[in-house]
Amino acid sequence: MQYRPLGTTSLSVSQQCLGTMTWGTQNNASDAFGQIDCALAAGINFIDTAEMYPVTPMSADTQGRTEEILGEWIKKSGQRNKIIVATKVTGKGPKWIHEGKPISGKKIKTAVESSLKRLQTDYIDLYQLHWPNRQSYHFRQLWDYDPSVQTHEHMKQYVLDVLRALDDLIGEGKIRHIGLSNESTWGTAKFLSIAEKENLPRVVSVQNEYNLLCRLFDLDFAELSHNESVGLLAFSPLAAGILTGKYNNNTIPDGSRRSIQPELGGRYNEGVIAASNAYCKLARQFDMDPAVLALAFCQSRPFMTSAIIGATTLQQLKVNLSAADVVLTEEQLQEIAKLRRLYPMPM
Repeated sequence: MQYRPLGTTSLSVSQQCLGTMTWGTQNNASDAFGQIDCALAAGINFIDTAEMYPVTPMSADTQGRTEEILGEWIKKSGQRNKIIVATKVTGKGPKWIHEGKPISGKKIKTAVESSLKRLQTDYIDLYQLHWPNRQSYHFRQLWDYDPSVQTHEHMKQYVLDVLRALDDLIGEGKIRHIGLSNESTWGTAKFLSIAEKENLPRVVSVQNEYNLLCRLFDLDFAELSHNESVGLLAFSPLAAGILTGKYNNNTIPDGSRRSIQPELGGRYNEGVIAASNAYCKLARQFDMDPAVLALAFCQSRPFMTSAIIGATTLQQLKVNLSAADVVLTEEQLQEIAKLRRLYPMPM
């Protein structure tokens, strides 16, 4: 397992991060404890969660349960010092979380206290804004994305309010560093410029979707990442399981995410199926598990801080962990590049 700097911080995080969004629905506490122990044994030191988890499915009855399970492990194991914990404040959305209100400084302070209690810890290593208050192009919203409705002054006031609250929390020792999620290049640049001008906390990472089928980060965001040392924490590096090949031929395995969300959040369509089949075929040509090819590709990207791997079974997790030691050859990368030209934007 390799380790990479978390932005400009002194922290080094494993190139794979353990995702948790199934804990509390598809996985119980015992399952989760087994996943943590397996991940730590493989060298992972980074765990990502959120106050809104689990989301497979999401409901008022289970909201916060994922953080609670991680907190139970922290208390039982006594190994808080061995893990870097990342969590998130929910944006505008479900009415049962902060009444569905958008992110604000006041909301952040309330959310942090609740997360600390559920996690049974005194501090959060990386605190992230789950999604922007303004319109976003993530989660398949790119087809109707129209930033012309945004106002610059509103963004400035929002960023100032949020960063001041986060600065207070850092001063109190309740969080260490801050990150964004489902953000754009311009949005991240605004956080960076306002933080520098006002001497407020600097964003160290952004958690966006990235995989062989979704490569929005490769252009302007990659440039910002390189020049500003804001690394990517890639969620869905296996495209919600599509890139494992388990959904080929329209298969829906029992207990899989697709058995809960048939369209996988808008990811599953004819273009995606054709592209996934091609990548799975390529993996097998190189005698690789398709999941290993997909994860090894993510790990090869120069802007990648950590790829967030999730699993519902220990066997799935072990396959994902095995990708940590895989370095793709130039030939393999060239073949991936050829497929990208054939399937440039299937999701």
